[in-house]
Parts: sequence; C-alpha cells; structure tokens
Amino acid sequence: MEVEALAVGAVLVAAIVALAREWAPPPAIMLGAVVALTLGGVLAPEQAFSGLSNPATLTIAGLFVVARAVRDHARVDLVVERVLGGGRGEGPPSTRGALLRMPVPVMALSGVINNIPLVATLAPVVRGWAERHGVATTYLLMPLSFAAILGGLLTTIGTATNLVVSGILESQGLPGFGFFEVTWVGLPLALVALVVMVALAPKVLPDRRSPHERLSTDERDFAVRLQVAADGPIDHQTVEQAGLRDLRTTYLVGLVRDGHETAPVPPETLLLAGDVLTFVGRVDDVRDLLAHPGLVEAEHPQTKALDGDGHEHFECVLGSSSRLVGRTLKEVSFRGHYGGAVVAIHRAGEAIDAKLGTVQLQSGDALLVLADEQFDERWQGTQDFAVVVPHHDRHTQRSPRELFVVLTVLGMVGLSASGLVPIVTSVLAAVALLVGTRTIRFRRALDALNLDVLLIVAAAIGLGLAMQTSGLAGLVADGVEATAARGGLVLTLALVVLGTLVLTELVTNVAAAGIMVPVALEAATRVDADPTGFAVAVAIAASASFLTPIGYQTNTIVYGLGGYRFGDYWRLGLPLTASVVAVTLLVVPAVWG
Repeated sequence: MEVEALAVGAVLVAAIVALAREWAPPPAIMLGAVVALTLGGVLAPEQAFSGLSNPATLTIAGLFVVARAVRDHARVDLVVERVLGGGRGEGPPSTRGALLRMPVPVMALSGVINNIPLVATLAPVVRGWAERHGVATTYLLMPLSFAAILGGLLTTIGTATNLVVSGILESQGLPGFGFFEVTWVGLPLALVALVVMVALAPKVLPDRRSPHERLSTDERDFAVRLQVAADGPIDHQTVEQAGLRDLRTTYLVGLVRDGHETAPVPPETLLLAGDVLTFVGRVDDVRDLLAHPGLVEAEHPQTKALDGDGHEHFECVLGSSSRLVGRTLKEVSFRGHYGGAVVAIHRAGEAIDAKLGTVQLQSGDALLVLADEQFDERWQGTQDFAVVVPHHDRHTQRSPRELFVVLTVLGMVGLSASGLVPIVTSVLAAVALLVGTRTIRFRRALDALNLDVLLIVAAAIGLGLAMQTSGLAGLVADGVEATAARGGLVLTLALVVLGTLVLTELVTNVAAAGIMVPVALEAATRVDADPTGFAVAVAIAASASFLTPIGYQTNTIVYGLGGYRFGDYWRLGLPLTASVVAVTLLVVPAVWG
C-alpha cells in the first residue's frame, strides 16, 4: 500500500472512531482530519479547502437562507394542518388516514426546502393535531421525519448530501448532478416507503404519551407554590441565604410579588413577606418544603402548569451540535445565559428523576423551560436547540410577503430544473432577491447559516479528494471488486450501498458520503458502469438514516418531542432501510447500467 494511502486510511479510521464515540463536535473532527492530511503533505492547501468555494457548499448556504425566509413568511405549517383534516364537519380522523395524507406534502416541501427547519416547523403542528384528535403522537412524528428525509431524495437540492456528492463529482472533473438526477431512485423509493409507513407504523410503533402531554397532565405531581411567612426567619433574606438555592431534588423556578412574576429567580433576589415561590421537583420532596422555616402554603395554592404574567412553558430539543451536550445546566449557567428556568428534562420519553442542575445533557434531550414570551424568538434557529416549541398556541398573522416568497422559491426551482443556469446560480439569485428586497434582513440571513453543516460539507469534499489522489479509493474499490468476485455490477453496487448505510449510522450523513463517493466511483470503473449511477446510490444510502435517532437531525428533533426511546427507530426504520436497498439495486442498473 502506498504511504499516502496508508496515511489517509489511518486519518479516516481515527475520524470515524472519533465521530462514532462523539469525542468532539463533528465539524472539529472533520476539519482536524483535513488539516492533518494537509500538514502531512497529502493535500495541498488549495485542495484541502477547495470545498469552501465548491458550488455544493455555496448552494447549501443559500438554501439555508431560502428556508429561513419560507419559515418566516410562507406558513407551511398550515398546509400540513389542513391536509391532516379532522376539522369541523369532518368525521373523526384515523391514524392510517393521517399517515396517508401527511407524508405527501411533507415530501414535496422537503424536495425544495431544507428538511431540518421544515421538520422543526411541522413537528409541533403534527403533535398538536394528534393530541387534539386522540391519535398517538408516536404514530406520526417518526413518519414525519422519515417523510422529510425521503422528500430530500426527490431533487438534487432536497438535501445537503445530494449536493455534496454532486460537488465531489465536480471536484474530480466529472459532471455534477442535474436537478432531477436523484429523482429516478428517489421517487419510486418514496412511493414504496409511503406504503410501508401506512401499513406498519400503527403496528410497530409504541402508543406512548409525549413529554408535552405529560407536562399538561402531570404538572401537579411536581409543582407547588409556597409563601414567605410574615416576620419569618427568611423574610428579608436572599434566596441563597434562605437555603433555597441548592436544594437536593427541587428547584425554585418562579417568584410572584404584587402580581408580577420573576422567572428565573436569581440567587441574590431578596425575599419579602407575601412572596409566592414556585418549586418544581419530585412530589414527595416539594411537599417536604412545607417544613422549611419561614415557608407556608400559599393562600391559593396552584399546582397546575405555570402560565400567565408574561411567562409560559417552552420545549427545547437538543441537537447533536448543541454546545449544551455533554454539559450540565449549572455549567452553562442556563438561567443567566438563556433567561429561562428548566423545570424538567425528558430523555428517551421519560422525565429524569434527579437534581436537574447536575444532569449531563445528551443529544435528543427535551428541556421543559419556563421563560418570558419572547424566549422562542430569541433562541429558535440557533445551534444550541434543534427546535424551540411554545406550549401555548400562537396564531400568527399572514405575512404580506408570503406570495413573494412562494413565487421566488418557485422561480428558483424552475430555473434549476430547466438547466438554463447552474443550480448554484439560481439559488444565489433567490437569496439576492430575498435579501435585496429586505424580505429577510441581512443579519437574519447570516443567522440562518448553519456553520456546522457548511464546515462538514467543505471538509467532506477535501477528504474525498484525499482518498482519490492518494490512491486509497482505488485500493478499497479493489477490495470491493474482489469481494463481489464474479457477481458483477449488482453485487458490487450492493456492497457500496450497504457500506454507506452502515457508515451513515456511525457518522454524519455528509461525512459518510464524502468517504464513500470516491470508493463508489472507482468501483464503477471496475465493472464498466456509469459512475453517476453509483454516485446517486451513495447519495440515497447516505441520507437513508432510519435506524437511530442520532443518524439524522430530523430524527433527533422528533426523538425529543415525541418521547421515543432509542430502540423504537429500528422497528419502522429496518423495513424502510430494506426498501432503500431493494429499490436502489433495481433502479440504478436499469437507468445507469
């Protein structure tokens, strides 16, 4: 084996292990691998960082801005709400009816809008509809995520993975994907997957209440309001001096004085007679607070969810790139930094029974937060939270720019599909139009950019070049060909698809595509196949992450909101993954054989 190929292989193995074990954020690991190969002389600096200027990276950046404009103005949530039905004059909805109606518009929208903000917008809508109509939320949220993933496979701009694969092709001197290149496989796959979800979801998915439903019905089990007694020992003491700052299993989340509520409550707050304090924790422990010197039961005790007085509950789901992951609420100073008090943490569908400030947070955790009404506006769309959902219904007015945004998106799609201009040109033109007309402010457009994704994309393109130029891709392709022996094109393609499916569950989908595309291109030459077909197969398999909640961020969003457990995903994900393999192996040889 060549020294350079051996070096690239060693760096890739180290990166895969680091990504799988979550030793560092994915962008840091991917960029670290590229930097290591550059320092080792495998890649020239202009090759290593060519991904930053690659059309794929620029297209993905532009699509983030377009998606934010759509989310701000187009009210796509109303589309799904109306499609689900069950309104006045209609009969009671059925689970299978909802499963049949909901995925179609989601797939269509996901074909032109980034699926992560799409699911973040639609998941609360679908969950609210399910709760109002007595349909198990768990039957719908996972299919919502899967439908968004499948919709991304209908067009080249549907998902970052498609664009990364196209970008790698272009970086190696091959033609990139046309707008409908992946549609040959994506459309039949979407139809097969729709049948699978409608038939199996109610049978294999659990009927389990979401954290939102539990908060609504079980708040009395862990919230209590107590009053500071007049002339008591804690009157005119601070919260910390009164011993209410570091309680064992309970947490002070709110203070009401003269009809005005303070939440969160800083430790230096001075307590006065008549103040009503709200504590959250295990029911037995909050009741024990009645024995605390200077606290008495409030005159009108309330054990329902805290609302009113300008404060309400929000549900925040942590994504894999959140800086809160691996840290505790105390370490990040959650109250001081975010301006909200965490009243519960749900993990794998269950509330964590521990001192909240000491819990090490994980990807997919759902935090129930008490904060002011602007909390979601401040933190929605940041890297810290995959989604922020208010627990009170918000009736938004129709935006005067709604029609303009819809026409802009349609124009972008039309130009891209026509082939008159490159995809990147049509996307950047749409961005220029939206920003130039101030439909979306420049600062908000910058905030819409997901820097983590863009860095991973750029690094993946650099790693793909390293595999190709070092000869590692050819060596791996030789191994694939030898394993396939005389099985020919189909067996070679099957090994590439299965390898990509395994890798995408271990690392990010973009990283899996970056590693497997060079191998797929080399393998295609070994069996005299069209390299475009093998590249499409990798794009499909890399995005087909259905087996775990951490393989794709849309899965993580519904994992926290729906109260799923880790093992729930393979129940529906396994037959969908089998469908991906079957459809890909049938269609690719037929179209590109």
